[in-house]
Amino acid sequence: MQETINRRGFLKIGATLASVPVFSQLSGTYSLFAKDVSDLVKNGEVVTGTHWGVLKVTLKDGKVVDSKPFFNTSKIPNSLQGNTADMIYKSRVKYPMVRKSYLENPDDPKPALRGSEEFVRVSYEDAIKLVARELKKTRTQKGPASVFAGSYGWKSVGNVHNSRILLHRFMNLSGGFTGSLGDYSTGASQIIMPHVVGSIGVYEQQTSWPVILEHSKVVVLWGVNPITTLKISWQVDDAQAFAYLEKLKASGKQLIIIDPRRSETIRYFDKARWIAPLPNTDVAMMLGMANHLYKKGKYDKEFLETYTVGFDRFSEYLLGKTDGIDKTAAWASSICRIDEKTIQELAELFYDNRTFMMSGWGMQRAHHGEQPHWMMVTLASMLGQIGLQGGGFSLGHHYSGAGVPTRKGATIGGINAASLGYFDESGKFIGTKSSGSDAASTGESWKLKVSASSFPVARIADALMHPGKTIQHNGKTITYPDIDFIYWVGGNPFSHHQDTNTLVKAWKKPRTIVVNSIYWTPSAKMADIVFPTTSQYERNDIAMIGDYSKHGIAPIKQLVEKQFEARDDYQIFSDLCLAYAGKELFNAYTENGKKEMDWIEEYYNVAYNTILKTPQLLTDMKPFQTFWSENQPVVFNSTMESESFVKFKDFRDDPILQPLGTPSGLIEIYSDTIAKMNYDDCRAYPSWFEPIEWLGMKQKPAEFHMLSPHPYDRLHSQQNQTRLRDTYAVANHEPIYINPKDAAKKQIKNGDTVRVFNARGEILAGAVVTDDVIEGVVCIYEGVWYDPEKPGAVGSICKNGSPNLLTIDIPTSKLANGNISHTALVNIEKYTGKTLPLTAFSAPKGA
Repeated sequence: MQETINRRGFLKIGATLASVPVFSQLSGTYSLFAKDVSDLVKNGEVVTGTHWGVLKVTLKDGKVVDSKPFFNTSKIPNSLQGNTADMIYKSRVKYPMVRKSYLENPDDPKPALRGSEEFVRVSYEDAIKLVARELKKTRTQKGPASVFAGSYGWKSVGNVHNSRILLHRFMNLSGGFTGSLGDYSTGASQIIMPHVVGSIGVYEQQTSWPVILEHSKVVVLWGVNPITTLKISWQVDDAQAFAYLEKLKASGKQLIIIDPRRSETIRYFDKARWIAPLPNTDVAMMLGMANHLYKKGKYDKEFLETYTVGFDRFSEYLLGKTDGIDKTAAWASSICRIDEKTIQELAELFYDNRTFMMSGWGMQRAHHGEQPHWMMVTLASMLGQIGLQGGGFSLGHHYSGAGVPTRKGATIGGINAASLGYFDESGKFIGTKSSGSDAASTGESWKLKVSASSFPVARIADALMHPGKTIQHNGKTITYPDIDFIYWVGGNPFSHHQDTNTLVKAWKKPRTIVVNSIYWTPSAKMADIVFPTTSQYERNDIAMIGDYSKHGIAPIKQLVEKQFEARDDYQIFSDLCLAYAGKELFNAYTENGKKEMDWIEEYYNVAYNTILKTPQLLTDMKPFQTFWSENQPVVFNSTMESESFVKFKDFRDDPILQPLGTPSGLIEIYSDTIAKMNYDDCRAYPSWFEPIEWLGMKQKPAEFHMLSPHPYDRLHSQQNQTRLRDTYAVANHEPIYINPKDAAKKQIKNGDTVRVFNARGEILAGAVVTDDVIEGVVCIYEGVWYDPEKPGAVGSICKNGSPNLLTIDIPTSKLANGNISHTALVNIEKYTGKTLPLTAFSAPKGA
């Protein structure tokens, strides 16, 4: 321990913690979590599943030295697969740590010092007791709604060690908490699409790749970059999608790629036609196409009459009858800066050929982000090809291998978030509603009430800053709780939330922030109490291969011993149960002491028994002990039905017997439901709204539009600390891509350190001068670890180059409250200040 508090203060804290009566029981959990590591492979190869695929990992003397893909299905490289060693050994949180002022007096912890004050190393047992005591205190004084456990993030893969679910399981059983709604990835679309097509759309299986390859004549990639985003999956990536991109490239089909920058995908499809509109103007461009088709009579009237509602109301807007603005191709051109003739030609090309439109999610992470996908569905409806082979639209082919045919097999289950716990007058845990006991009637008066509602996850800073504020969300009113205790696991909000300086300010409001973290991320550095947790490579687990393909089952094998004092999240929350309310709560959480291998075998056997009962499911699935010892993934078989799957085909074949989940059962181009909400920022039909910041403004607050797309060499902020950074960093900063003409005006050259700034913040980045971005646009990838020159200080420059210091933290609209990370204007200039040493990946003071 490098930093200590004075002896008098330490003795006072120790005496207080010793008074927690359940501490003596904590030692009873060690036998449950103790692991014999003698059977770990010291020298050789182990197969294990990850977000970036099934890997073959090589060990030497008990250390990981190499990792390679297990499935070699494509020549397209995946740079994320070779960094396993760095994910184990770099930037680790080694010991339980508590911020100094918090340790001295949790009732007066000086939250303004959060992020800048040193940490003090404590024992694991003392950290457990401290969290249990302060959580109970918070609930007693302010109620369970004051406890936030949103913990949104990509976490480590695995169905047992799912950190977010494990946290929610603990919080539910111990008395309730405030949660969150939605996510950052698809915040707008996942709300608007159920109103339009009756389902979420973005997280569903899409039309099969073999169908597209056989039947589509034109494939449109609109704001989508699958060469980058198909490197990963939410579960274990199946490594199949890249092979379909290779086939698409070789197919000779006409490819249209619409994107403000020449992405990795555009460079891969080097024969594709690149169309580069101004950022945030896709809706206007689509409206111009629709207007042209309508006036030319090149639209499918029968499809619109049979399968949609509200086109007549929408067409009034399209033709300017509602607002006096005819949405012609010329009008669209003045907004998106694509010439009128091109807009008209593209519209007719799409109508005259079997066309499949694939959209990404970046266009809906923008101001009024509900509109682009709604308008794309409307345009696809006018083409009339939805539900036909090779036609229609997709909102997910770039994600987790959607479109890879679903295989016939069984599914691995996972740990659940449990039900709300009940307690008697003395605080003794007595059960849950689902436990079959009389807990509900006995403990109702002592039950800690859960907050009636959660709030949208992208509004976390707003909620912290304005307790009691009411907002509109999808037709409902939500009131922010007074959050005083945050528990965060499996994520890194200081790299993915917008307007970081506002988040820093908001993060200093609660009394307590606890973080379970593998690494010293910027979020861990902004905590009061930090538990070091294991990476997935230090524990065992199991998961599906392929989110949509259900390609098979991956063993997730422990590769190395747990590093330093890292513990599994499962152990941390099991021990917190014991400290919080004794063995009864511990037994409820662990289902009477189940170990990780008990859960893993249970989930596997459920799947295995499904296979045994269904002989037609031919597979190589073997009994669990054989599967685990052989350390090979299970692979299921594909079917003709899945190979030929066409989304919306059943609906098109019979809209009466196979209706959509909308109120009308049809595609809703006009939504009566949304009309009744009477929002001023989301009409009842898809519309063009001018963004709060964009290049078409008459008076711009800054000069360049900044895009912050998904990174090529990271999974958001994961792997930012690996050796990959050495391959792309410029002047030891995150690169920023700028057009040569813009660079010349600013006297910026390749390799220069530049200052990127606006009213919200400032960062340092390394200039890459390239015509891969159009004039007026700069690009810097998201997921950069926030690294302020002055830790914990609002307004401090970020030395590593995190673009979220520059993004705007307002909602897409009152309907969805998604984030608008792609709506931001910035300035850029050559940096002439002193060199600032990078500290993003090193431990904070005291650690």
